[in-house]
Amino acid sequence: MIQCLIVDDEPLAQQILENHILQTPQLQLVQKCANSLEAFEVIHREKIDLLFLDIRMPILSGIEFIQSLKNPPAFIFTTAFSEYAVMSYELQAVDYLLKPITYERFQVSVAKFLKQPIVPQAEKSYSYFKVNGKLIKVEHAAIIYVQSVKDYLLINTGQSKYITHMTMKSLVELLPSTLFRRVHRSFLINVSHITAISKSTIELGKTRVPVGEKYRQNLLH
Repeated sequence: MIQCLIVDDEPLAQQILENHILQTPQLQLVQKCANSLEAFEVIHREKIDLLFLDIRMPILSGIEFIQSLKNPPAFIFTTAFSEYAVMSYELQAVDYLLKPITYERFQVSVAKFLKQPIVPQAEKSYSYFKVNGKLIKVEHAAIIYVQSVKDYLLINTGQSKYITHMTMKSLVELLPSTLFRRVHRSFLINVSHITAISKSTIELGKTRVPVGEKYRQNLLH
């Protein structure tokens, strides 16, 4: 079954898409979201194969939301506005559905998804994190280290600190492995900020973080 997520701030549009999905045997609806913030949480919690995404929404537009994801699922834009068509193809959208969406046109989009080749995604230079009810854009290069405290993460950029509700495992999967290394069960570091390494600690400028025994070999390779 193809796991689907609907992201649209219009209840009627959500209902129409839900009805179309329920009529399509290959599709299964995981959840409906009213904005990108809700969708961000679902995508990091559930396996989503296909995203039905409105463009004009509060918090982040559908375009900004897709650009914020490191490895976005396949997505189909659903909108009442035709002027975003060119942008949708530049972002490698499966299709671009204009509202109101008929079931026949919906089926065409699903067929395109089933036939499309897998296209590798370019590595992003930033990620969005939920902080105090907002999605905050943080450049990867600016992150010095991340510390896990219970169910929260403290992201330190030197200039700012952000606290987000997220697991370390999810963060490791989100950030590029070429730039970040886990050096302790509670610490993830940006290797470009390393200034010194000893047996039990790593110096990141004026900051020292501990190195766990099981992570030391991973750090040196």
